[in-house]
Amino acid sequence: MVFSSIIFLAVFLPLFLLSFYSTPTTYKKWIISFFSILFYAWGAPVFIFFLIGSSILDYWITRQFNSVYKKWFLGSSILLNVGLLVYFKYFNFFANNTNTLFNLLDIPEFPYQEVILPIGISFFTFQKISYSVDVYEGKNKPLSHFSDYLLYIIMFPQLIAGPIVRYKDVSLQIQNFNLNKFTEKTPGLYRFIIGLFKKVIIANSFAFVVEQINAVPIESLSTSQAWISALAYSFQIYYDFSGYSDMAIGLGLIMGFSFPENFNFPYIAKNITEFWQRWHITLGTWMRDYLYIPLGGNKNGKYRTYVNLLTVFFISGFWHGANWNFIFWGLFHGSFLIIERAFGLKILNKLPSFVQMAYTFFVVLIGWVLFSKDMSQAMEFLPKLFSNIPESQEVLISFKSKFWMVFGLIGAFIGFSHTITVGFSHFYTWSLSGSYLKQSLIFIGMMAILVYCFSTLITSGFNPFIYYRF
Repeated sequence: MVFSSIIFLAVFLPLFLLSFYSTPTTYKKWIISFFSILFYAWGAPVFIFFLIGSSILDYWITRQFNSVYKKWFLGSSILLNVGLLVYFKYFNFFANNTNTLFNLLDIPEFPYQEVILPIGISFFTFQKISYSVDVYEGKNKPLSHFSDYLLYIIMFPQLIAGPIVRYKDVSLQIQNFNLNKFTEKTPGLYRFIIGLFKKVIIANSFAFVVEQINAVPIESLSTSQAWISALAYSFQIYYDFSGYSDMAIGLGLIMGFSFPENFNFPYIAKNITEFWQRWHITLGTWMRDYLYIPLGGNKNGKYRTYVNLLTVFFISGFWHGANWNFIFWGLFHGSFLIIERAFGLKILNKLPSFVQMAYTFFVVLIGWVLFSKDMSQAMEFLPKLFSNIPESQEVLISFKSKFWMVFGLIGAFIGFSHTITVGFSHFYTWSLSGSYLKQSLIFIGMMAILVYCFSTLITSGFNPFIYYRF
């Protein structure tokens, strides 16, 4: 179940809000946990027992941090979570690649049964590790009740696709949960609707173009179609994921929790280093604090720093998916970070801002090609961007009725993408104050947007979500 689905908007969310606001404050956290279990069980009924069971074990381990063996218990907690992630997410990858190697060496393949990936394991694994490390280092006190720990792990707004909520971000909010924070419900509702609009109207429009072009064999693509596809995917994944993050943050505010921001206009970044300070911020800060800094960060000389950067982005790429294209995508970004740190920033900083932004967006766009396709497909697709291949008559005919109309719409979105996003941000801030008349008009307008998104979902039936598989 995702936030932009009819079942969530028409059934799950109304039932949750009705139950949540009609329940005394003492039991509201239980309502959140109960509906979070239902939310997860809807898509993965078997794995809900895995999630709860591993959470019970994790909670018990962290309760032993006051013993003389606390280092061993911390190691056990990290090993448990990383081990489960590696098994469920990467067993098939390693098995397939091992059998490929065996075939090359003329060794019989070993039989195995594919492992099913639990939904959201990449995200809740990082949250569990965050809790263990923060408690171990004394940055935050451990939660006194397992019910609170389970609430932190399983809270449905951030369970499936983030943002990655670290324990320090919400520890006090969970322990001091009170009715006063429910004053955030109106801005939370607006933030959710804005995110829904970004996902359903903008991201899905880009996704439609990507799907149309992907239906054409790569060898038949023209240069212009390859560029349209790459551009459309770049904006699809941004509005897809940032829209989902907006919805998660909005739901959190409605429930009385403040989640961290996850995006800050990444496509206006002037270098790749800045891009990663603006894109999937919660992942970047998690990798920095729990991986890059423990590896030594930039304190052991420039060459060790380069190794640490490449290691972090290798792991970041592999974290996104068990496939070689994600690994190369991570190494691709890590390599540009090293180049910028070595000498690139000195050159970039002398160039006009628009040139810096164009360079950054170009690098990111090439990276998205690696991210979105298998390596063989990406290697076949990339040359199309730098060729001069015209459309064939057959392709022109197949796209004649819908493609160019949508292309015009996408062109407008590309031209004003930053304006749209900034406009949402300004509107969100502006909408939270003013006269009763202004507030009433804004509320009516937001409800109209909600109805428009809902009707679009019903009539189109087209609603892909890229990050659901991670």
